[in-house]
Order: sequence, then C-alpha cells, then structure tokens
Amino acid sequence: MHVTRQRRRVQETSLGFLHGRTGRRIRLLAASTAALVVAGGGIAYGSTDAFGNGQVGQATAQGLLLPSDQAIESIGDRLLVDNGKLLSSTVSPDGRHLAALTNDRSIALTVVDLTNYKILQQAGTAAGADLRISNNNVGQEGPTYSPDGSTLWMPQIDGFSRFPVNADGTVGAPTLIAIPADGSKHALPAQAVFSPDGSTLYAAVNGQNRVVAMDPATGAIRHSWDVGNAPRDLVLVGDKLYVSNEGGRRATDGDTTLNSYGTQVPADPVTGATTTGTVSVINVADTRPGEAAAVASIDVGLHPTALHAAGGALFVTNTNSDNVSVIDTSTDTVVQTIATQPWPTAAVGYHPNGVTLTEDGHLLVTLGRANALAVYRYTSPQEPVSYVGLLPMDYYPEGVTTVGGDVLVTNMRGIGERGPERTISKGPGTQPATGHGTHDSTGTLLRFKLPDDTVIARTTDKVFLQNGWDDNSVKVAHGNKQKAEPVPKRLGDPSTIKHVFLLVKENRSYDQVFGDDPRGNGDPELAQFGENVTPNQHALARQFGLYDNTYDIGTNSAEGHSWLMQADDPEYTESSAGEYQRSYDTEDDALGHQRSGFLWTGAQAAGKTARNFGEFTMFETVPPGTKWQDYYCDVKNMEETGQDTAIKTDTSSPIPSLNDITVHAYPKFDTGIPDLYRYEIWKRDFEANGPANLNMMWLSSDHTGGPVNAVAQVADNDLAVGKIVDTISHSKWWKDSAIFVIEDDTQDGVDHVDGARGPVQIISPWAQHGKVDSHYYSQITVIRTIEQILGMQPMNQKDSAATPMSAVFTKKPDYTPFTAVPNRIPLTYGIATPPACGEDTVPAKYAGLAPEQAAAPEVPADKKHVADQWQAWKGQQHLTGPKAIADYANPDQMDHFTWYEAHGWATPYPGEDKILAPAEVPGRYIPSPDVDG
Repeated sequence: MHVTRQRRRVQETSLGFLHGRTGRRIRLLAASTAALVVAGGGIAYGSTDAFGNGQVGQATAQGLLLPSDQAIESIGDRLLVDNGKLLSSTVSPDGRHLAALTNDRSIALTVVDLTNYKILQQAGTAAGADLRISNNNVGQEGPTYSPDGSTLWMPQIDGFSRFPVNADGTVGAPTLIAIPADGSKHALPAQAVFSPDGSTLYAAVNGQNRVVAMDPATGAIRHSWDVGNAPRDLVLVGDKLYVSNEGGRRATDGDTTLNSYGTQVPADPVTGATTTGTVSVINVADTRPGEAAAVASIDVGLHPTALHAAGGALFVTNTNSDNVSVIDTSTDTVVQTIATQPWPTAAVGYHPNGVTLTEDGHLLVTLGRANALAVYRYTSPQEPVSYVGLLPMDYYPEGVTTVGGDVLVTNMRGIGERGPERTISKGPGTQPATGHGTHDSTGTLLRFKLPDDTVIARTTDKVFLQNGWDDNSVKVAHGNKQKAEPVPKRLGDPSTIKHVFLLVKENRSYDQVFGDDPRGNGDPELAQFGENVTPNQHALARQFGLYDNTYDIGTNSAEGHSWLMQADDPEYTESSAGEYQRSYDTEDDALGHQRSGFLWTGAQAAGKTARNFGEFTMFETVPPGTKWQDYYCDVKNMEETGQDTAIKTDTSSPIPSLNDITVHAYPKFDTGIPDLYRYEIWKRDFEANGPANLNMMWLSSDHTGGPVNAVAQVADNDLAVGKIVDTISHSKWWKDSAIFVIEDDTQDGVDHVDGARGPVQIISPWAQHGKVDSHYYSQITVIRTIEQILGMQPMNQKDSAATPMSAVFTKKPDYTPFTAVPNRIPLTYGIATPPACGEDTVPAKYAGLAPEQAAAPEVPADKKHVADQWQAWKGQQHLTGPKAIADYANPDQMDHFTWYEAHGWATPYPGEDKILAPAEVPGRYIPSPDVDG
C-alpha cells in the first residue's frame, strides 16, 4: 500500500427524517444524514440467545433457524431453487419470465415462468441440467434480455453467452461473444443494457474499468469509455448512461491506495477499505471518431452497487455506506441520502443491494445482511422520503423488482444450505448420510403484493426479532467499574481474562471430528477424523467441554475468514461467488474490506494489543526447493535441541494495520508446511515476548491435500493444537487466558444435522469444564464473546446483535493445565519420499487402532486407475508452496479426495455406491479457478 500525507474522505449530504419503528416522522435537525431509529416502546426483543437449543433448519418461534444468527419467516409465495444460489435476476420485456444467474450446484442460469410460478429451465454443466453448457461462471449482475426478448445475455469471465430465447421462454444453445483480456485482466463483465432500439449493447467491463458499446449481432466493440474502478451496474436514461463504480474513482496523487485486481484504488491506510464511491455519467450520443468522450463523475457512498432510474431520479445503493443516494437526473447531483440502518445500535452491515420504485410511490430497498426489504414513501427527488418499515425476506435478498402489481425479490441464499436430502437430519447412523457440505445452496424467489403501510410498520418488529436486534444488546460501561468477571455484562468493564487466543482451523464438520463422542449429538458413522486421529481435541473436549450445536456461516474460506475477522462477509464476496476470478480471499483486494475495520483494529481501538500468526495474510516466501519433509525434520531438530528454526519463511499482509502486527516468520496457508512447524514458530515468539491481548493464529494442515495422507495432516493439526494449549496452560499467563478453537468453514465435511455445523472449543481456567453445551452458537457469537472480554466495540450489526457466550464461563476458575497427548497416526503416514530424519512412529499401545507405520496402504488394484487420476488432479490444485490458495481446489472434489485418501480408496463417499474419478464428482463445476479461469 502506498501511504501519503493526505487522504480524501467521502462526505455525505442529505435531506431526511428520523423514523421510529411505528413509522411516525420526526424532523431531523442536527444531522446531515437521514437515519432510522427505534423510537421507544415496541416488544421486548430477545437477542440471539433467544434461539435457545434450536438447530439450523428447525422451525422456531422466530422462524426457520439459519447458521447466521438469524431466523426467517418471510412474506409472500416462495419459489425454491433447491440446487443453487440466485445471484442476480432480470425480468423479460413481456413480464412473463424471470432469468437468474445461479451458482453452487453446477447450474449457471435459472429461468422461471412467472405465470405459473415454477422453474421452467436450468442451464449449466450439471448432469441434470435442462440445457448443458460449457461452464458455470457468471458475473455479479445480469442477465440481460434484448428489447424484443429474442436473446438473453449472460455475463461470464471473458464476455457474454448469448442465448436465443424460444417462444415458450426457454433458451437455446448459447454463442460466446468474447471481450478480449487486457493483459492479465479478464473482462469480467457485470451489467449490460440495450439501447431502446436494440442496436447497441452497453456493457460494464468490471475487470478492465471501462464500459463498452457493442454490436449485438457481431460482438464488435464500437466504443469504449474509461470509468471508475470496478464498474458494475448500468442504467440508460435518454442519452445518459449511468455506471456504478464499486471501487470508486481512479486514484490520484496524494491518495492512499490498495490493490484491487491489479489497480491501485483509494483506500484507508489502516483497514485497506475503499474510501470513495462514484457514479460515472456517459453521453452515449457523443461518439466522435478519434476523440475520447468526456465521462462525468458523481460522488456517492461507498461500494455503489444497484442502480434504478424512475421519476426523474437515479437511486444508488451504497452497500458499504449503508445508504441510498438519490441523484436528480436533470442536474446529475445528489439531492438526498437515505439511510438504510434500521437498528440504532449499529450503523454498519445491512448491505443495501437492490432498489426499485413502485408506481404508487413506494421505494423498496433490499437489505441483504438483514434479510429484509426496507420500504419508504417517495414523492420527488428533492422531497425527503418517509420511512414506512421493514418486510421479512428470505436469506440474503439481493434484488427487487415489480411486475404488474406484484413485488419480486430474489434471495441469494434462500433458506440456507438445505438442498433435498442433503442437510436434513434423519438421526445418527442414517445411511446413506444425509448430512453434506455447505454448497447445497437453495436460493428463493418471493412474490407478494405490497402490504398496507400499517401492516409494514407492524412487520418491522418481526424483522427485529429475527435478527436479534435488542435495544440492550450492547451495554457500555460508564463510570463505576464493576468487579471483574470472565465475560463482563458491559463493554469496558474489567474481565478476568486478559489474553485471548483465536485458533482458526480448516473445513471440518462437527461429525467428522466429534461424531464418535457419545456425549454429544454426533453420528459415529461420519467420524472421519475421530479420536484416533484427533486425540488432543477429544481430550480437550472432555476436560473443557463439548459444544455440539455451533455453526460456521461461511461456505468457503473466502467467506469464513471474513466472518471471523470482520464479523461479516462483505457484499463484494457474496456477489462474486459466481466467478471468484477478480479475487477470492480478499486480503489483497480493497473491495472486500469492511469500512468499520477488523477484529485486530477493534482491539487496538480499545487500547489492547494484537498479534497475528498467519491469519488474513497474503504473501509468503520460503527457501527455494524446501519440501514438507524439510519442515518435518526441522521440527524434530527444534524439539530435540531447542534450537531455532533452520528454515526461514516470510509471510506478510498488504493491509498495513495487519502487517504491522504479523509475526512474519509464521507461514500462511500452505499444506506443504506442517502445523507443528507453525507451533514451533509461535512458541518461540510466545516465550520471548509473551502473548498480546488478542492473538490470531491460522492452523491449516487439516485442510488436507498436502504431501502426506489426509489423516496424517489432521493428526498434525490436532497435535499442534494440543501443544499450543499445553504451552499456554503451563505458562504464567494461563490464569487469565482463554483459547477459542474454531473452523473457518465446514465445506469439506459431512454432518448429519447440517452442513454448517462445526466443532468449536473454548479452553480456559474460566470456562465451564466437562459439560456438554447444546445451545445454539455461531462464529459470530464467538467473535462477540471475544469483543466483550476485551472491551471492543462490535464491528457491525451482526456482532452487535449477537449474545456473548457468558454461560460458557464460570466465576470459579479451575487452573488445571492441559497436557498434550501423543499422536496416534504417524505424521509421515502416506509420504511418497521419507524424510531424511526418518519416518514417524506411534506408541505400540495404539496398534490396531490406527496405522502403525508411515507407509500408506496399497491402493486396491481395481481402484489404482482412479487413484492415479486423483493424484494428477491434486497436483493442479495449488495446495502447497508460496502460491498456495485455500479452496483453489473445487470443494466437492476436495471433499471426495479427502474421504478416499482417509479410507484407503476402499470406501465410497457417503451416499454414493462407487469410488468416483475427479470428472465424475457431482458439483465439480462450482466456479473456481481450476475450472473456469
């Protein structure tokens, strides 16, 4: 990041009103931005603690329980798409059909018959697709019908797939209309719009920061205009084409910047989040040859996404500013800014991402992260809107439109990862396994008549309840300090815990690890990495407690690490799920950073120290030619001699505030480096410097896919966890420490309750010991608990609403330390070339329980051919080395590979009747770089 002395800040101006839940209007006098607040009265809201022991997928008093600390019970008629997310949608010119970009189960496009309200057709690479196409990658916006409805244009990485539209609304085989790459920058088109006569197609070329005018017949580019960073949505009003630039304006001298897909964009010097948002204005009639037409720019809020023009106004959803800009299209000036922050406790994190205006003057705005539709009364651009209330939607609404008298809302995550027979519990031991991973997405479409304003005002209470928005969720200490307790009742009051350790692991489900623990709700048939592989985690669960109802919200690493570091998955990551070409993990992309900062910046703002070991880092250098075997022998030498590491690695982050606190010798994600090496690096820093107040650690060996067998990698991870806890608990800092061990996601695991259920461990003298806790928890409640302990302000509305896990802790500490237990699986099990220092062995008492020798079992003769195909696949997945990328491998393929490797290529994946080759795995075409890039 380039840091200079000056930084431009976005200024908001508006005319507006404060409104209560009841819809009454209160004149705004002292502030410049309209805000929505709770004006007294109302029901007594239960925060997320109200979910009790409910499990994801169950109907509760609040609605269907989700893994995101939310419940849903939406209005309207629900059309379920049970094989994918719905990323974006559009209605045909005749209003008879809706076409939606789709993702997650090998489907790219879903066409809905709005007359009969049913799915008409799906196109993708899935074997069951109605129309087979070559790949599933799709852009953030679209698709787009031609004005006569004869063609449908679907954005993809290198251009558009142009589908002919049949008389019945189905589409035929597509033709690729390519847009050339600009060096390493693919086109990554977003929205496209036609001229009224259909003779020109205008396309936002998101990856190249330009807009092009194309000949729809040939695809020839007639004109190109440079706009802001990452153009996304388009609206044509007369001869003016409006463009939302989600990355804001181009950087100028004096700006602080951070990278975004090869472009330096204006960014905050601490968080690396974008600091500008703009709408470009193109006069499409000005196409003089040989001259670059001037492009005007209008400053709006951060991360502008959806655009809608009506009634002399252009409405812009500023997703990261949590507001909507209203632009008078006669003057191209912002005349008011509408706040979309319904809950006064938090101003950040509602994700306004879709907008439309009804014929009777209701402005509708989807609030993706609140699972709600905000409703306002609108009369003219200059007249301030009045707030009506909120309507409950399904999981992550992302677009809203009207057809006739109906309102249509597209919900990206629908009812969660609850595909048919995949994540519905049928009880322990059920075969075939009904639990699955997190990619069984079920998007939904909701259709309804807009209720009367008085009804909308009443449903607002329901939205508050479903989100856990409690008037008293965040209590801040003022004045008299209370006596110290583990989890203070008020932020800023003292805690008995001074040092928090957050250990982030990779991709495992609850049943995979603890399914064999009879104390909890586990399925032993699915305990792929049970006690013989994870003896330390099982010993820790017996000493410190077992938690069998905790959920990871993210469905992959890009989402999961964001949830843990930002208590949110930014809209940019959500909307990019159809490609992930621009960026995946967003450490090095300013568009993926939340404006309110990260967990470590929150700790620093509270006057606490923080130290980072690998989490959210991006770059790694290692000595050339270094192999897993070298690290393994280095660990052995450090253990035996106490010497420092002989292998010097260097890891760094492009985010300034994180890089400043990162221990650079600690490796980032890289399955070619054992976690025991990471432990040794951490231990030396711990012994030399002591702990910070907040200590973040990424332990990634249990991702699997490295040089040793999957069970050996999980065993390595388990032993590293055990040794970390052993070291802390035998130190002078144990008395005031708490250790949280959690997965980033559960995408490569099977679970009989739900694909999002993951293992979590809370380890501290102040933690309840030996109990089984079946209360509903999530990644957010873990982060909220850490914030409460360290006196940190929550980062957004999600962690503000979450209830700290106070009941997990006790006021009577038990200082008994933990002693790590030896691994039962040889850590070199399955290695092709034994390390120079010799293979690992395990104590004889474990004979018969686990492999005694490091050599992997012989692959059955009739499975050797398919095993060889998997080994060739593995070599292409960027799992090891400095360029290792978490989840570069397709998740369904990675899940199958891990299962086969762990079971000696002799046992089919749960629910299947044979060992599949990589090309046979269902869901293998989930967009990822190895398939579509």
